[in-house]
Amino acid sequence: MKLAILTCGMLPIPAVQGGAVENLIDFYLAYNDKHQLHDITVYSPWNSKVVSHPAHHSTVNHYIYIDVTSFKARIARKLYGYFHHNEYYNHFIEYYFEKVYDDIKKKDFDYIIIENGAGLSYKLSQRGYKNLILHMHNEIRKERAKFYEAVFSSYTKILTVSDFIKERTSAFFPTSKIQTVYNGIDLKKFSPKWETTVNRKELGFPPARNTLGLGDQDFVLIYSGRINEEKGIMQLIEAIRLLKNYPAIKLLVIGSSFFGNTTNENGFIKKLKELAEPLGDRIIFTGFVPYNKMPDYLSMADTAVIPSVWDDPFPTTVLEAQAMGLPIISTRRGGIPEEVTAESAILLTTDNYFVKNLAQAILDLYHHPEKRKVMSQAALNRSKLFSKERYAQEFFEALTHIERTSV
Repeated sequence: MKLAILTCGMLPIPAVQGGAVENLIDFYLAYNDKHQLHDITVYSPWNSKVVSHPAHHSTVNHYIYIDVTSFKARIARKLYGYFHHNEYYNHFIEYYFEKVYDDIKKKDFDYIIIENGAGLSYKLSQRGYKNLILHMHNEIRKERAKFYEAVFSSYTKILTVSDFIKERTSAFFPTSKIQTVYNGIDLKKFSPKWETTVNRKELGFPPARNTLGLGDQDFVLIYSGRINEEKGIMQLIEAIRLLKNYPAIKLLVIGSSFFGNTTNENGFIKKLKELAEPLGDRIIFTGFVPYNKMPDYLSMADTAVIPSVWDDPFPTTVLEAQAMGLPIISTRRGGIPEEVTAESAILLTTDNYFVKNLAQAILDLYHHPEKRKVMSQAALNRSKLFSKERYAQEFFEALTHIERTSV
């Protein structure tokens, strides 16, 4: 088939600036290149880091970039926003879409796959396109319902990242059009270098902990992801504050307010650091860490904490920590329960007692190393279900089914 991949317009493909969705796109493009399945054209924003990327050597994957950052493009975006009010997105994405559309309308694709951009599918449907596949990484917002009603007949298939998103989406579309394809990760990259043990020093763990001021006997918790309110990082810091009498418990906070943002701190991050300040070096903020460095940081930890206080659709941070053999402390929100088992994770309810229960769960694992070992093995076992190869294979199998039934 001849396919177009339309990204949401925020980060480039290949994923040189990170981004969970962008990494997932890279996975299935690499699979397509290896197996030579389809002729795929990918549209994404331009970034200078993509110039020498080996993905461009593919004969079946083609990359078309939209300039949205040059001085000329920024002026054009502003002008577009000035003359076009009250559209689905802001002028940044709307301008990006129009530039993509200038190329799409000249070509004939069997299907156009829209990655996490429902508003873009709405725009295409209003211009007569009926061959649309929406890959949903987030749930439908109720205030956008009217757009989905308008685009209903244009969707051939809707792929969701979890059954949670599938159930929410079924309120707008018949389940016959919806299929869940679980996300995947690189299990070769995310894998423990050593067996999980109580005595890290005995197995010769690298001195990487020392570079961050962490000791071999410290009990290190790790949080990774975007730093914003919905991810529950403030509640996690408040939980650590309740454990002030346990100086060996340390928290490593990895991430920034937005992918690839290495310098700017918004008001929320500053507030977090003020909250953490009384604990001194027990809470360490690393800022943004490149995706290929994440296994090194995860290998420093004893337990991963993903305290989402919103309905997180299917966070890959859970999968990555699990694949590193880390016990998981997380929440019963969104698709998270679909990623773990009762043996690999402690899942908490985000109620009025959440901070207290979060502190208690941390203390439970701190005091019970044998429980951590059991959870670690369960995490490794569970992680085998979420390889990037399985993800890409199921992704394309869903498209093959469309091809067969549409003839």
